[in-house]
Amino acid sequence: MTDAEQQYESSKPLFEKSYPSNGAAEPAGESEPQAADTQQPQFQTDEAFASAQLTLRALVSSKEAGVIIGKQGKNVADLREATGVKAGVSKPVPGVHDRVLSVTGTLEGVAKAYSMAAQTLIDSPPPSASSLSSGTTSIRLLISHNQMGTIIGRQGLKIKSIQDECSVRMVASKEMLPNSTERIVEVQGAAESIRLAVWEIGKCLVEDWQRATGTILYNPQPKEFGSSSSGGGGGGGGYSGPRVRTGNPADFDSPDGADQTQNIAIPADMVGCIIGRGGAKIQEIRRVSGARISIAKQPHDESGERMFTIRGTADENERALFMLYEQLEHEKVRRQMEDQEQDE
Repeated sequence: MTDAEQQYESSKPLFEKSYPSNGAAEPAGESEPQAADTQQPQFQTDEAFASAQLTLRALVSSKEAGVIIGKQGKNVADLREATGVKAGVSKPVPGVHDRVLSVTGTLEGVAKAYSMAAQTLIDSPPPSASSLSSGTTSIRLLISHNQMGTIIGRQGLKIKSIQDECSVRMVASKEMLPNSTERIVEVQGAAESIRLAVWEIGKCLVEDWQRATGTILYNPQPKEFGSSSSGGGGGGGGYSGPRVRTGNPADFDSPDGADQTQNIAIPADMVGCIIGRGGAKIQEIRRVSGARISIAKQPHDESGERMFTIRGTADENERALFMLYEQLEHEKVRRQMEDQEQDE
């Protein structure tokens, strides 16, 4: 058993309708962000949860992506038609073995979509598939670090109850993925068990949606990512993210309350999604973060990138950067999904 697998023990009871309230569970790490006990859920019934909208992403290997997409896109097209979701897989990156599956729709549709993807992997396992029990597979969900507490629960009780109720095994990573604030929750089980688990996980995410604000989405990149300038492919496939630079190296040693300056270079074709219609998006980022953000009117060099200057306290700048990254990544995913739909 690996170190990661030792975080949470698996259990294999039959499916039950109610959460078990007893039974030992390994405690969540002390650094786990916990959901507030006093927060009232916004969705009281399964019907309300079923129609709630969300996007749930998962990490898949390139070979798994090929199976999920199918020949000429048939499998993913069938998945969309059967569930009513928007689904797509990020374009392959040279030297990177993982891709991102994004599914957007109602919670009911998203859970069914992941079940269908799981069944496809069970029926046609890729050559390098891990040695799981017959009739089972594994889905690696990408979850915001700030929402992990609501999935794990106090002393691990929530994740234990999902495992017990849905007859799955779940392994939550402790570390955030590179250049992101996302972590992996691996769900192992039969296709129907994965549907039930995604449903329960989705309910947690829908109830705790505010904690996802500012999430920096994981974008698989070669190990040397960050050492070169970012590109700006028209369809988003070549976009490798903004470059962040501090205005003054001494800023990192400034007191917490002192103003700092950071510059972020945004690819020209992404500037519009940051500003928003009538400037609505950039105004929202300024308002929520408290940072002052100015935008260069002209590209700063031959790359065509525009420089965004962020000024504020360390906390204000961090919030602004989170929101900028989030907007960029959502736009990238949207473009990739549009491209994939057009190609099929």
